[in-house]
Amino acid sequence: MLPSDAKSKLNKKVFFSASFIIIALILYTALLPTQANNLFTLIQAGIIENGSWFYVLVVAFIFFFVSFLGFSRYGDIRLGPDHATPDYPLVTWLSMLFAAGMGIGLMFFGVAEPLMHYLSPPTAATGTVEAAREAMKMTFFHWGLHAWAIYAVVALVLAYFSYRHNLPLTLRSALYPLIGERIYQWPGHLVDVFAVVSTVFGVATSLGLGASQVNAGFSYLFGIEVSIINQILIMSGIISLAVVSVATGLDKGVRRLSEANMILAVILLVLIFVLGPTVFLLQAYLQNIGDYLADIVHNTFNLFAYKKTTWIGGWTIFYWGWWLAWAPFVGLFIARISRGRTIREFILGVMLIPTVFTLLWMTIFGNSAIDLVYNQGVVALGEMVSKDSSVALFVFLENFPLSSVLSFFSVLMIVIFFVTSCDSGAMVVDMLCSHGSNDTPLWQRVYWAIGIGVVAGILLLVGGLSALQTMTIASALPFAIVLIIAIIGLIKALRVEAFKQDSQLATVIPHSSNVNDDSWQVRLKNIVDFPNKTNVNKFINLTVVPAFDSVAKELKENHISVEVTHENGLSLIVDHGEERVFIYRVMARKHSQPDFVTEDDEDEQSYYRAEVHLVEGGQDYDIMGWSKAAVINNIIDQYHKHLHFLHLMR
Repeated sequence: MLPSDAKSKLNKKVFFSASFIIIALILYTALLPTQANNLFTLIQAGIIENGSWFYVLVVAFIFFFVSFLGFSRYGDIRLGPDHATPDYPLVTWLSMLFAAGMGIGLMFFGVAEPLMHYLSPPTAATGTVEAAREAMKMTFFHWGLHAWAIYAVVALVLAYFSYRHNLPLTLRSALYPLIGERIYQWPGHLVDVFAVVSTVFGVATSLGLGASQVNAGFSYLFGIEVSIINQILIMSGIISLAVVSVATGLDKGVRRLSEANMILAVILLVLIFVLGPTVFLLQAYLQNIGDYLADIVHNTFNLFAYKKTTWIGGWTIFYWGWWLAWAPFVGLFIARISRGRTIREFILGVMLIPTVFTLLWMTIFGNSAIDLVYNQGVVALGEMVSKDSSVALFVFLENFPLSSVLSFFSVLMIVIFFVTSCDSGAMVVDMLCSHGSNDTPLWQRVYWAIGIGVVAGILLLVGGLSALQTMTIASALPFAIVLIIAIIGLIKALRVEAFKQDSQLATVIPHSSNVNDDSWQVRLKNIVDFPNKTNVNKFINLTVVPAFDSVAKELKENHISVEVTHENGLSLIVDHGEERVFIYRVMARKHSQPDFVTEDDEDEQSYYRAEVHLVEGGQDYDIMGWSKAAVINNIIDQYHKHLHFLHLMR
């Protein structure tokens, strides 16, 4: 149960604590950038030297756990009540999670990373065919299923406990199975403060680093000088657009921008595919996928233990730390937009579809770039990537027809990706500071949107971004520990769900929905009748209420705590103390009439059903027209199954 101060929406303990820590860290990195960078670099070096095995083990566990979950019996569980439906259409949902998850990274690294691996591969000889294959295989590995599995598991934990168990949509809820109501006390506050700080610095670092890429694009298109001042001006413009997007809300701001960016991404992808070595790219995509899948287990556990190298620390461990550091932000955002989907649909949607598109993007841009260097002798592209990866995309596009148009498309996409990242980041931080509520005063969202921009601007100006990036990645270590604990809690909760499902399949003495006093003609009339709301409410008051009262009276005589309430429908609530409560609720729900009974009058095109809801949500059956005895028997049937569920739990 939420604490009393949750009614004020703003969680002052999290809001002020996080703001203080952010300001303190900004002052430290701004006033002492060299010292801060040395400290955080030392910490990160220590983690890589001594904790690489832990990062690899955690990410491997997450990958295999999420893969198992998607195909297990738990996949049918819905993220929300049993009757819930998805809040967003599939294409909109995929566009939003893709834009928040990796969109900007693809623009920055789509050309740069494959080329850097090709020029400096971990094991193959530089400049060979094997170097090219290894470059694409490692790029796929870093941007593929493992990364999306990390996002998926965090989002799944948050969405499950929030939508299925009515807990706040904040990181603290992941610990509920382990610490219970203490999530509303300081342990929970500390977890949310950590999530706020890591989200602000993660988004600010990305925003600051990306401003250089936008500046490079403007320099190519309009001759604008590449400088810190121009990058700060660019960030100011992006933040201004993000504030406008924040003011319009999730359904208009982030949603529309994400859809627009997905369209632009597909257009740019198709243009490069058509203008580049098309047949080769098709062949490379299939072979890259084969190489990636063939070596996925080997690469998952490869620590280069028998070959001392700094490559794994600079790439694989860096990426695992970066995805883990971004997971609170991206995971909470994905959870926010995923209500109503089943666990199987959620995992397949979050892991497979974005991965397929991401790997296609990396193939078209990465293999085209390697082809330019290896087969066409465009050595300058490789040299430029080695010097400044922020300009890699624009130098790459110079080798295609309509390069100015392609560069304009790219800059526009980068700007929109940054706006959506800043907007969604502000929304996530605001939710963390507001007990998981997204219905907050506008000033709170604007405060965080501007705050992210101010943090990025100050650090870019004084040279502290590198230190903050290192700190953000180092913060992945404690979060990885918290995440493992949260996964254990999720496993425990899903086992309870399994017991509940088993109890629903338990054999009980069957009862007819209408007994003795109802003829078959009455039953048939109830089936083909499509009553209005007034008639359903009348049935609930005249038949269901007396049935509830009779059951409640009998339970009270057996010294069982029970109450009948009229909040959120008519509910019979049986309290079993420390064990799971039993709720049998009847609600009048509106539906569209079948075509064969729809009449011309618009008022007659809908009808109501007296539907049964349990703790898990709507059970999708109608008791309208049943007798009092039939309703009582159905309550007893469901209560019998609930007691069997409690038996399985023991």
